[in-house]
Order: sequence, then C-alpha cells, then structure tokens
Amino acid sequence: MTALDARVVVRRAAFALDVELRAEPGEVLAVLGPNGAGKSTLLGVLAGLLRPDAGHVRLGDTTVADPAAGVHVPPHLRGVGLLAQEALLFPHLTALGNVAFGPRARGVPRREAEQRAGELLAAVDAAELADRRPARMSGGQQQRVALARALAPRPDLLLLDEPLAALDVDATPAMRALLRRVVRASGQTAVLVTHSALDALVLADRVVVLTDGRIVEQGPTREVLARPRSPFTARIAGLDLVPGTACPDGLRTSDGTVVAGRDGDLADGEPAVAVFPPSAVAVFSERPHGSPRNVWPVQVTAVEPHGDIVRLRATAAPGGPGWLDGLAADVTPAAVAELAAEPGSRLWFAVKATEVAIHSAGVRTAEADRTRS
Repeated sequence: MTALDARVVVRRAAFALDVELRAEPGEVLAVLGPNGAGKSTLLGVLAGLLRPDAGHVRLGDTTVADPAAGVHVPPHLRGVGLLAQEALLFPHLTALGNVAFGPRARGVPRREAEQRAGELLAAVDAAELADRRPARMSGGQQQRVALARALAPRPDLLLLDEPLAALDVDATPAMRALLRRVVRASGQTAVLVTHSALDALVLADRVVVLTDGRIVEQGPTREVLARPRSPFTARIAGLDLVPGTACPDGLRTSDGTVVAGRDGDLADGEPAVAVFPPSAVAVFSERPHGSPRNVWPVQVTAVEPHGDIVRLRATAAPGGPGWLDGLAADVTPAAVAELAAEPGSRLWFAVKATEVAIHSAGVRTAEADRTRS
C-alpha cells in the first residue's frame, strides 16, 4: 500500500488550481466540487496526463511529478490505474485479454497475467465474461471488467473518475457495492472524483471539496456531509445552508437578518453557517404567526418530485436578500395542491430554531484533521 502526497498548481488564463492532497496507504479520498472547480485538472495531473506548473506528486517514496526538479514520469510508468466514466475497453480483446493487458505490458509472463486476470474477473463477479468481447457486454458488465483491468497491474494509486456516472439506474447500486468490496479488499489507495454524496459516503474515508480551484472543505466523509460549510456541499448532502457570521442568537446574514439556531460555541463575528434539512421547513401561503423564529418570504423556482415527497426550491421574493436563493422545503403532494405551489408562487418558509445547527465556516486543514484523529 502506498501513500499519496501532492501539491498541484496549474495556472491558466481564466483559472488557477492550487491544492494540497494526502491519502494514507489504503485510504480512499473523495474529491467533490461543482463543474469547473478543477477536479478533472487535478485528476489529469495525478494520472500524468497534464504537467503541473508547480508543486509535486509523490507515491510513497517516489516522486512522479516535480516541475522544479524537471521530473515528469509518463502515465504508463507512473503506477497509476484509472477507472473512468466509460469503460474504454479494447474492442478486439476479450474480457480476459483486456484485464491481462496491463500486466503483460509490464513484462509479466502471459500465463501469469491471464491467471491474475481470471482471479480479478472472479472478484468483480465477471468470470463468465472471460471469453466475451465488449460488444457483447452491457454497460455494467463492461464497467466491471474495466475495474478488474485497472487493478490488474497492481497500481500504487487508483483513480476513480465518476465511475458510476454512465451506468443506468438499475446497474448503479450493484456496481457501487462491488467497488466498495473490491477496493477495500485490495487495500488500494484511491482518489474518487464524484458529484454523488452517496458514492462518497459508501466508498470514501475522507473527502475534499473544491471550489474555484481551492479546497473549501475537507475531513471525514460523514462529518463533512453532515456539517457542510459550503453551498455546494450542502446541496449534494440534501441540506439547506445560510452563510453569515456568528451572533448571540445564532447567525447574522449579510443583510443583518438573524437566523436563530442551536449554539455552536462560536465567537461573535466568526464566519459561520446555519444548516437545516428541507424536511424541517414548514411552508405557508401567508405569513405564519406563533412559535417559528425564522420566517422568510420566498418565490418558488422549481417543484421537484422525490418519491413520496415534493421538494420546493425557492429564491428570495422580489427585493429580498440573496442568501435565500436555493433554499428548499420538502412537503407532501397534498400540501403542494393546497398551497397551489408552482414556479413563480410566493410563499413563506418557516424553520424552528431547534432545527437549525450553527457551526464554523472556516476551512479545516488536512493537518488539523490528522491532529484531531
């Protein structure tokens, strides 16, 4: 098992990436972020497909990229395996031939390479596909073979680039469970790029969140997704988030509105966020009276069915503050009908203070995370 230690700096005319990453031996690190955050660029540098402008990439004791020292180990010599969205299997080779290709390219004798390929195909529940070419496989079957192929050369680092994104909804759960089982059993150090909170929760030990080429959050996966500090993380975790600064009653927004919530033991004026689930938001057609301390006028922007509930996404009512944009409430279909909720409807969102968690918005560093653990 091999540790990853990297600082990746890439500068472009309209974009700059500057991140530090570390994955311990056998650890799976998830990288999350919106489109344009720098995830693909980061993965390209780790794989050796892109040259960084500064920094370094080390796999164990081996430096595979260091511009200052003139080091750039090419992808095929780097000891990195890649499982991408598309399987990209060699169409003229059988499943066994595809999986054996990596070890054969590294000088492993044919019989030994094919024996390992057969073992890996069995490990990914694809032994019966050994003699099939990709054209005779489903998308899920191809992805299983591609996983075996990525593991076959015993890479020091496995890169998982949205490995479930191209699968249909029926194949995804089984492949997710398979990835967890096989990657864990192999003790493989891995970096997972994904947009899915569920993929991160199931597969990753830790997570880093990128925005505009910088790390804005990092830590143990469950903790980051339960206590998000950025709008993107809150969104994929299915939570509402309001930014501001800590105050005695909870959180003060940029326009001076106080969001009442549970005390997070923060200093007055410290950057903070208020977080609550959409299920905690009550929706009214007129301003409610009574106990809720957090009541805001909104305008519905989207009505999204989610199984037995409907999610209402909203923005501020005309002239209202921008921090309301994107807030969501979960209601029943009956409530949607009663409220006559549709895009453009003006409603009121109310949240009890006991449902609102206030915590720091500061970026937690990897060093602090290791110290805490």
